[in-house]
Amino acid sequence: QVQLQESGPGLVKPSQTLSLTCTVSGDSITANSNYWAWIRQPPEKGPEWIGYIAYTGSTYYSPSLISRATISRDPSKSQFTLQLMSVTAEDTAVYWCARVEGATRTFDAWGQGTQVTVSS
Repeated sequence: QVQLQESGPGLVKPSQTLSLTCTVSGDSITANSNYWAWIRQPPEKGPEWIGYIAYTGSTYYSPSLISRATISRDPSKSQFTLQLMSVTAEDTAVYWCARVEGATRTFDAWGQGTQVTVSS
């Protein structure tokens, strides 16, 4: 059974870079035609897809975040990482990592989520 776990600082200062890591167990992030995604939900707003990294290593981003977001991976650690540059208070949100099943393109596994607050 696949499991995902987010980790990273819960507090980031404005203008700095937010960095979160998702550790995956029970599946390979380089095989099985799956995609590995980041999603967030700001307070009192709906969820927002940030982007994903495919099993091939290709990355895809939301047009609204493409200029600030970078998703990378470390297969040796079974981890993929989100970096979001130049954060503001509007980046305050709960962040999740998730698996997108390759055949159905559905989110079929989620981490528990982690709260990130941008504040000085």
